[in-house]
Amino acid sequence: MAAPSTTPKPPALGPDAPLRLGVVGNGNRGIIARTAAELDPAAEVVAACDPLPRARDRAAERFGSGVAATATVAELIDAGVDAAFVTSPDHLHAEHACELLEAGVAVFVDKPLAITVEQADQILHTARRTGSRLYVGHNMRHMPVITLLRDLIAAGRIGEVKAVWCRYFVGDGGDRFFKDWHAERSKVNSLLLQKGAHDIDVIHWLAGAHTSRVSAMGGLTVYGQVTDRADRTGQVVTEWLDRERNWPPLAQTGLNPVIDVEDLSMMTMALDNGVFANYSECHYTPDYWRNYTVIGTEGRLENFGLGPGGVVRLWNRRTEFAPDGDETFPIPDAPGGHHGADPALLREFLRFVREGGVTQTSPVDARAAVAAAATATASLRTGGGALDVPPLDTAVRAYFDAGQAA
Repeated sequence: MAAPSTTPKPPALGPDAPLRLGVVGNGNRGIIARTAAELDPAAEVVAACDPLPRARDRAAERFGSGVAATATVAELIDAGVDAAFVTSPDHLHAEHACELLEAGVAVFVDKPLAITVEQADQILHTARRTGSRLYVGHNMRHMPVITLLRDLIAAGRIGEVKAVWCRYFVGDGGDRFFKDWHAERSKVNSLLLQKGAHDIDVIHWLAGAHTSRVSAMGGLTVYGQVTDRADRTGQVVTEWLDRERNWPPLAQTGLNPVIDVEDLSMMTMALDNGVFANYSECHYTPDYWRNYTVIGTEGRLENFGLGPGGVVRLWNRRTEFAPDGDETFPIPDAPGGHHGADPALLREFLRFVREGGVTQTSPVDARAAVAAAATATASLRTGGGALDVPPLDTAVRAYFDAGQAA
């Protein structure tokens, strides 16, 4: 195990100091670097890295004519960035994050942290050894619907949590995840990990524990039947997403040349505090949203919708079918992407880069989501048996739990 660094940690920049930002992977999600700069008057995107010429050409459109468009992370580091967003394809997160951390750059890794337990551990160990700041973009922790659920649980409205269920209806699945690299195991491991990392992290957060044992089943049940394929290298999802034309699912065209991930997945989790949970995702539903149910010793909570117009309902009296529950809580409105989660997440990251300290997102929890999903994927592909989730080294966990200051 690598020892903690004996070199000084990067100094705090101060609340008004200039902040030079970079982005590694200028695809669909790379736009968050511009959003971050817009939120901080002293921040500027100075470099964007991508090996694809079309993505480098996109840099000036997104970030201004003065941005350096580089083909390598080393060139981006040489541009003098203080912090960088890693929004490259998932299988490259570990390579890119570790190169930046080794150079003393504060790193924002978009979720999932990595596609294997080993890669996730490599990132955490590198951050601890170098002392460079590490942040993971689990933006759902800032979504009003999720914070509302957590606040109601913390207030004791359903007693002690005993079970959490999540159903994810991925209505744009064919467009968003089967027309580019997301459809390939070598790039994502599984969509159960790629998409489920969000929800597994939320389940862990609501339940107050991590998964210790999993089992899973699933398969490629629909999109494997579609034979029309196309290479979309260099494009972004907004160039082909069409909810009207690309329906029903078997009418899809131009799917990725390689498709070897599942489009239907279900996993069951035993958490280390005795809570049980399950997560299911389907990539060919007509609707696109997540539904959480949290059951405690004195009631249950369930969300209907994710943003304005949606509600969380509470049942805490014995009854027959009661569709409106016993109390209803409107989901608050918040401006910005992902129902306000993106700007909240980016403000926290900018503050973290400047000041350090504990954050609402957690590299330890991000690793736990990857570990649970990767282990579940192994179960799914080997007959569905229950498997133990590899634990994180206790010294590494203590370092991050202390706010990367120990």
